[in-house]
Amino acid sequence: MKKFVKWLAVFAVLATCFGCKAFRTLSDQRVTAQGAPYELIVVCDQPEWQGALGDTLRSILTEPVAGLNQREPHFDVLRVLPSGFENLVTRHRNILKVLVDPSVKEPVTAVQYDLYAQPQIVLTLEGPTQASLVSYLDEHRAELLYVLEKAERDRTIDFGRKFPDQFLKKTIKEQFGVDFDVPQGYKLRTQSDDFIWISYEFPQASQGFFIYTYPYTGKEELTLEALTAARNKFAARIPGPSDGSYMITADVYEPDYRTFRLEGRLWIELRGFWDVKNDFMGGPFVSYTTVDTATNRVFTIDCYVYSPKNPKRNYMRELEHLLYLISFPESKGE
Repeated sequence: MKKFVKWLAVFAVLATCFGCKAFRTLSDQRVTAQGAPYELIVVCDQPEWQGALGDTLRSILTEPVAGLNQREPHFDVLRVLPSGFENLVTRHRNILKVLVDPSVKEPVTAVQYDLYAQPQIVLTLEGPTQASLVSYLDEHRAELLYVLEKAERDRTIDFGRKFPDQFLKKTIKEQFGVDFDVPQGYKLRTQSDDFIWISYEFPQASQGFFIYTYPYTGKEELTLEALTAARNKFAARIPGPSDGSYMITADVYEPDYRTFRLEGRLWIELRGFWDVKNDFMGGPFVSYTTVDTATNRVFTIDCYVYSPKNPKRNYMRELEHLLYLISFPESKGE
């Protein structure tokens, strides 16, 4: 049996499957998938769920999400017995089947899409013993989370590309020269020559982002200190609830700093917490910065969530996915 990692590489390139099972879908008469984002149905017998295998699965799937100011799991796990896997359960958006079968030589994982509904991912984890599956999961826990989280991300991307807000897309294109399929529901709040603030308001939460640019003068512009200072400069344009209040970067914890490449473009991620100067508000933020070589300017999209009474994970995840809906002229077709 070839390594899960190799199959993950195949998945990234071909978006097909990993493990030994075949990729397959139903006909076009598929029902709409049910369930909330980041909700996962685990189909597993009682002995496995109450044993070491269940403990390992829970430790992976319910591990706390980093960067939130409260404890929230990667997935909300709902477990059902194989005998109860029918009707609405089969239509769930995320399904993980766990099978212990002595006739199987070694652990194997398969991924199938739109098997019972659409959009849907169905993972099947199969092995000869509980112990072999525990060892397999310990070695490949990151890959398991990646495949499940990518399925959720792809849904956000697909919705944004199918149903963009045409006004916001045109406004951002004219102002910053980038294509951005902002999903419907977001509204323009404030705009100036080098700054735009857009948010999606809920009764008890706010999910927003702001984009800003400034001249690129050298690598010193991309340090943690320089990016934090730039963030505070532009975040101050977002007013708080009281006179003289505005958004700032919380200084209790230094933001996490990392670099990564997406479709060949180098990005810098800052992840931390924001506060409101002269008032009492706050929450998590994540910003993505790159250099637009066409204009020789620093380009940043900064995303934040305010949700004092409700969980923040799904709001933040959806904002993180916005980066995949942005493209620069020179990167088209790559």
